[in-house]
Amino acid sequence: MTFEKNILCIGAGYVGGPTMAMIAHKCPHYRVTVVDVNPERIAAWNSAQLPIFEPGLDAVVGKVRGRNLFFSTDIEAGIRDNDIIFVSVNTPTKSFGLGAGMTADLQYWEKTARQILAFSHSPKIVIEKSTLPVKTALAMERILNCREDGICFDVLSNPEFLAEGSALSDLEEPDRILIGSRETDRGLRARATLADIYANWVPRERIITSNIWSSELSKLVSNAFLAQRISSINAISALCEKAEADITEVARAVGMDSRIGPKFLNASVGFGGSCFKKDILNLVYLCRHYGLDEVAAYWESVVTINRFQQERFIETMLGAMFNTLAGKKICLWGFAFKANTGDTRESPAIFIARRLLEEQAELVVSDPKALLNARADLAGVDGSVRYVEDATLAAEGCHAVALLTEWDCYRHLDFERIFGSMVQPAFLFDGRNILDHGRLYEMGFNVYPVGKPPLVHF
Repeated sequence: MTFEKNILCIGAGYVGGPTMAMIAHKCPHYRVTVVDVNPERIAAWNSAQLPIFEPGLDAVVGKVRGRNLFFSTDIEAGIRDNDIIFVSVNTPTKSFGLGAGMTADLQYWEKTARQILAFSHSPKIVIEKSTLPVKTALAMERILNCREDGICFDVLSNPEFLAEGSALSDLEEPDRILIGSRETDRGLRARATLADIYANWVPRERIITSNIWSSELSKLVSNAFLAQRISSINAISALCEKAEADITEVARAVGMDSRIGPKFLNASVGFGGSCFKKDILNLVYLCRHYGLDEVAAYWESVVTINRFQQERFIETMLGAMFNTLAGKKICLWGFAFKANTGDTRESPAIFIARRLLEEQAELVVSDPKALLNARADLAGVDGSVRYVEDATLAAEGCHAVALLTEWDCYRHLDFERIFGSMVQPAFLFDGRNILDHGRLYEMGFNVYPVGKPPLVHF
């Protein structure tokens, strides 16, 4: 079969895999190849057990894999045989040297750029899909445009705005597709080529364009604004607990203001995930680079409040349970950073689990999709940890349960059975405010929500 376009994605992670699956699904006349350096990950993409959990992803991949969607470890052939290349490699926060703990580690990105340069036998459109610091495209252009044989590269910015757990619907019906380019004739032609791909299923009015620097910055700012809303409501939740107010009632009243809206106003144990903290710290580093220290301090406070909320959750547990957790068995319901994903990157559960172990508590970790990642996150940490998928069994013999991920299954458990199986007095700390606190209190639980007065029996 002859395909109209041959598309490559370098990086088969949480962004590259689902995005390319959707393009292949919506564009059967395009051949889409995903490559990665990790052979185990590629093998999983080619198996019945995909390497990531995302609702609906199995069905989409199953329809197109082997038809016009292919997964491979042959990066050289992929670069050679495709003219449109998405780069979706890992860009973790740098852990060493200048900018450590703040800016992105671009070593994998640069290695990929040099591979594209080395293996290309024809002109390419190279698309930044990873979240990258502003002006990264300039560095990529400088690496790529050093060929003396007339082969040219056009670099575009096409940031992803996916939410894990709803990535397929976000891809199928996006709020917007953003494409940034150089505003030269070649840059505009490359931008139009990418826009035409998305126009197979996305209305043209939702495909917006900008200069390449605005596109790179927009991704960081979008995540910073969302994280800011979470930290704002969490900061107010601390005040609610002191003032005997109810954060749910406050958030409802505030969210009904049409200028504000209700989204991202659910108080919780804090935000996690691979993007929010990383992108905010990138923004902080960028502001400091340009001498905008006050702006940097403003955005850094969003991360500070998030850590404060997690530490406050531990302090609430410690204070409620007679100021000692040593030798007490505590069950954690949920380890993923949010529901409907197995991703645990920057999950509040990691911080809370480690702090509980520091207090010499014994942990039982339960999660429907994230136990393998939880084991990896807590590997080598001193203390007693067991992993039990069934939430009801996990709570047996525990002094307390801490709900850390808003999985819907936790709303529908047999709480009377759970209460009867726990050490008395039984404590329940709802870090996501998803349970019926009054009903649990009537059963006998001592209930500690976020941003609300506790319901206690003593």
